[in-house]
Amino acid sequence: MTQEYINKNKNRFLNELFEFIKIPSVSADIKFKDDVLKAANFLENNLIKIGADNVQIFPTDGHPIVYAEKIIDPSLPTVLVYGHYDVQPADPYELWDSDPFDPVVKKTKIHPEGAIFARGACDDKGQMFMHLKAFEAMYKSGELHCNVKFMFEGEEEVGSSNLEKFVRSNVELLRADVVLVSDTGIINNTTPSICVGLRGLSYVEVEVTGPNRDLHSGLYGGAVANPINVLSKMIASLHNENGTINIPGFYKDVVEVSNLDRKEMAKAPFNLSEYMLDLSIDNVHGEDGFTTNERNSIRPTLDVNGIWGGYIGQGAKTVLPSKAHAKISMRLVPNQSSKKITELFESHFKKIAPEYVKVKVIPHHGGEGVVIPTDFPAYLAAKNAMETTFGKTPIPVRSGGSIPIVPMFEEVLGLKTILLGFGLDSDVIHSPNEHFGLFNFYKGIETIPHFYKNYANLML
Repeated sequence: MTQEYINKNKNRFLNELFEFIKIPSVSADIKFKDDVLKAANFLENNLIKIGADNVQIFPTDGHPIVYAEKIIDPSLPTVLVYGHYDVQPADPYELWDSDPFDPVVKKTKIHPEGAIFARGACDDKGQMFMHLKAFEAMYKSGELHCNVKFMFEGEEEVGSSNLEKFVRSNVELLRADVVLVSDTGIINNTTPSICVGLRGLSYVEVEVTGPNRDLHSGLYGGAVANPINVLSKMIASLHNENGTINIPGFYKDVVEVSNLDRKEMAKAPFNLSEYMLDLSIDNVHGEDGFTTNERNSIRPTLDVNGIWGGYIGQGAKTVLPSKAHAKISMRLVPNQSSKKITELFESHFKKIAPEYVKVKVIPHHGGEGVVIPTDFPAYLAAKNAMETTFGKTPIPVRSGGSIPIVPMFEEVLGLKTILLGFGLDSDVIHSPNEHFGLFNFYKGIETIPHFYKNYANLML
């Protein structure tokens, strides 16, 4: 019944997703504030239409949180579905092959059946919308096996600064048995996987100040320190020649992954030549002693996300800048404290600054790493659901990304999270030409109902 409903409504599901994607709900840019609210209203209307109850838009100090529920029987287990309706900025627009907020379907080598090209197609509008359509199919077919609660936020891409406050203030409203999130991916469309580990995050901005104003580079160059030169040298010193991070105490709390676990991780299919070809690089780079997949999942990192200062317009302007800036992210592994790492970074960065500049470190947002067990009912339900729809047992994998709300859910609500994502690394989320395969969108809608059925059976 549920699958029949999905098959009959596939085109409508896709058209509704297109409507959702067309709303430029960019949380990072104030000029899109009304559009973020418009996206929240879209979800509110869709949730009402598909049969959810108690649909509410909760204002926050930033963008609102959308809540809804369907309690069919208090004795049944309850699944709390989390997602985010905000998206990354689409800049630089000129690198998109089509309008980022006018979704189009195009066939690719990886997606011969077609993929949706648009900002938010995969992260996270397409993936969160799978849950609404799966719920609709289950409810309308009379095959909803669990109670459901939905919580969708509009600030994930800017650090979820108001979500924890909302969760702490609404513990009873959000009471459930497990959290279900689709904001991760699978290895490929023939190799299903479930994410069982996430890295934490420490994100900072640094400012290096030299003279009290921009100076003529001819009159002052060579006599006064150039903040961009100084910042570049400071950043370069943050890594050793072997690729490790050169901050005292940075690795103190890192738990080494066992050789047995590393062998299990290595079972995931991975072709280094194809990886380099896809990125148009001649070789990979990273910490000595670890594979590429280990470097981007079980090891901490430090990367410059942006650097600026001085004159960057057309033509020449011979200026020695007063200030230089950079944004730096550190991905952390479980057991590393984002607060502690931020403090270590700030202390070290100020210590290595020469006396002829002033340094300011501005912490932005962070979160903790997490490891999800593979032996509790929700994981087994997800594993069996993927076995049903893919015909293969999913591989447990660790992701290099960060979802700071996952450890927060466990701390505040006492709930573990299942990361049942369907995107691919090649979907280039956060970049121009982000896309999401039609296969993946529909496979998610088909798999989620099996999770509910399996979970109910395991919990009762």
